[in-house]
Amino acid sequence: MSTAYTGEKAKLSFWQIWNMCFGFFGIQFGWSLQMGNMSAIYEFLGAKPEQIPGLWLAAPMTGLIIQPIIGYFSDRTWHPKLGRRRPFFLVGAIISSALLFVMPNSSSVWMAAGVLWILDSSINVTMEPFRAFVADNLDEKQRSFGFSMQSMFIGLASFIAGYLPQLLVKWLHISREKVNGTIPQNILVSFYIGGAIFFVAVMYTIIKSKEYPPSNPGAVEPNENKASIVSEIVDSIKNMPVQMKRLALVNFITWPGLFLMWFYYSTGVATQLFNGDPITNSNAFTMGLEHANTTSAILNLVTFGFSFTLSFWVGLLGKKYTHAMCLLLGGIGLISVYYVKDVNFLYVSMGLVGIAWASILSMPYSMLAGFIPEQKMGIYMGIFNFFIVLPEIIASLFFGKIMSQFLHNDRLMAVQIGGFLLLLASVICVIIIKEEKSN
Repeated sequence: MSTAYTGEKAKLSFWQIWNMCFGFFGIQFGWSLQMGNMSAIYEFLGAKPEQIPGLWLAAPMTGLIIQPIIGYFSDRTWHPKLGRRRPFFLVGAIISSALLFVMPNSSSVWMAAGVLWILDSSINVTMEPFRAFVADNLDEKQRSFGFSMQSMFIGLASFIAGYLPQLLVKWLHISREKVNGTIPQNILVSFYIGGAIFFVAVMYTIIKSKEYPPSNPGAVEPNENKASIVSEIVDSIKNMPVQMKRLALVNFITWPGLFLMWFYYSTGVATQLFNGDPITNSNAFTMGLEHANTTSAILNLVTFGFSFTLSFWVGLLGKKYTHAMCLLLGGIGLISVYYVKDVNFLYVSMGLVGIAWASILSMPYSMLAGFIPEQKMGIYMGIFNFFIVLPEIIASLFFGKIMSQFLHNDRLMAVQIGGFLLLLASVICVIIIKEEKSN
């Protein structure tokens, strides 16, 4: 297999780090359009609220399967022009961009669900190596800044993507009317724009960035097989660094809170605060969806801005307490959504969640990277994703029954439960994470 570069890594300039992270702008632009609109697309196509978690199962299942495999192969890849991670960026970007054009043209719930499975698989092919890409190219002192730069691009892309459907109506006078009786035209066009931005941004990083070559580029084993992949993944799981196990527990509790927000926040605002219905009162529903997406855009604007301050907070409080503080504020934000009477107060609620989101996207990876062997960076980043997708799988399989039997399809109550999970994750972070230096 290819051997990781073991020499001293050069200190990169601001713009070099910018170039290697810019692709995440495109990835997150497409991802945000999906996250902000998939539940609504399903409901426009006739899905019921209790069916939504199961229809979201594509995202965690593809992440669970694809990310460690892609990590395994990207650790062992070296292309003379594209390097180790960038071949995966390229393939994933081509497929993802094409499917963002297909998704809003889905004619049925099951077509949309099928497209989502393929789309999430291709996004994972692109996204997983990006985490390892930063850790590959930056030394320990610059990694926190590199992951914060990714968070900044994620926040900026999500902010623009959240506003986009509403801006198309205001600026270009694109209609909210349904195309062929299914998806509103402004959402359709938003996906088309997202597909183009996804491809262009990832290509920019591919062209403008470089990678360290393996210490022995010819040392690639020609007979890799499925058994070796499985055994490598299993062995890596068994021998996870202790710090990774601690962070895994924090993530395992954190991410269900985010999933419940993504499942139900937009449609909850549209139905419970705007009194809309996707079938009988679709105009009010669409306006509520746009307001929810606008407040989510503010969430991401706060993420964008707060990411620049993370280095300050880490210097003041340390990584552990910075992350715990951010999770606490995000939990308060989600809980407050349930009690909002004036929809404009949702900007404050989502702003607090934006602080948590900035930390969630960077601090766990920054705390983890120094404890992972350089030659296994890709596979361990993929395995770390298990503790994001496993709780989503559990939520997708079982939360539909909780919604129908216990919450009576109260979407905003589900969002409030997500807030309490973030509070719990904050407490667990303080208790179990130890700020120690890697060996």
